[in-house]
Amino acid sequence: MDHLPPQISGSALLLVSHHLCPYVQRAAIALAEKGVPFERVNIDLADKPRWFLEVSPLGKVPLLCIRLSDGSQDVLFESSVICEYLEETQDGRRLHPSDPLTRARHRGWMEFGSSILSDLWVYETTQDRAQLEAKRQVLASKFATIEAELKDGPYFAGVDFSLVDAVFAPIFRYFDVFDAIGGSGIFAGLPRVQAWRTALSERPSVKAAVGPDYADRLMAFLKRHDAVLLQQPSVSAA
Repeated sequence: MDHLPPQISGSALLLVSHHLCPYVQRAAIALAEKGVPFERVNIDLADKPRWFLEVSPLGKVPLLCIRLSDGSQDVLFESSVICEYLEETQDGRRLHPSDPLTRARHRGWMEFGSSILSDLWVYETTQDRAQLEAKRQVLASKFATIEAELKDGPYFAGVDFSLVDAVFAPIFRYFDVFDAIGGSGIFAGLPRVQAWRTALSERPSVKAAVGPDYADRLMAFLKRHDAVLLQQPSVSAA
């Protein structure tokens, strides 16, 4: 049956997912914030089903499978595209600012978040201690840039939760696990970033974006990659 795509049953949307993928979490958070019913199926990215490779041009998650009014299905790929589609087609909470300039700036900060995820990939998988330290410094610098952008909170744009928040919530979730290994000092001296991180962690949509075994799965991932992060000595947060 791995050559057949999953059929959407109850709701009109199906999110093709992976347990750890932060880009999937963006889409799941946006769906939850919109109050849109959806189904979810996780795949093994190390053993991708044939149907997935046939409908995912990049071979990546997330995918959003959409049941159309005539009963057929269509598929969207790329998390940013999925989130924009949801914003344009679904009612409920607006996740983009109405002002075009502010909306464009938000899109820029979403891309900034994606650059942090690229740094995090190296940070969590490298077996080289010097590279780990270099990426730690890069991450600290990028979060310092965000600190200067944040205002009173609790979210990126103040009291309104936005797609920028949906992008950064999965980033901060990594550090919930990393902090259990040892302090990195990445958020030292960044009170607004730390307050933002806390506010996002308490958001119901953020909590529901992963399964209860997320931390265990991420730790297993680090061990499989023999990540030097697992031996990282704590850095003072002072």
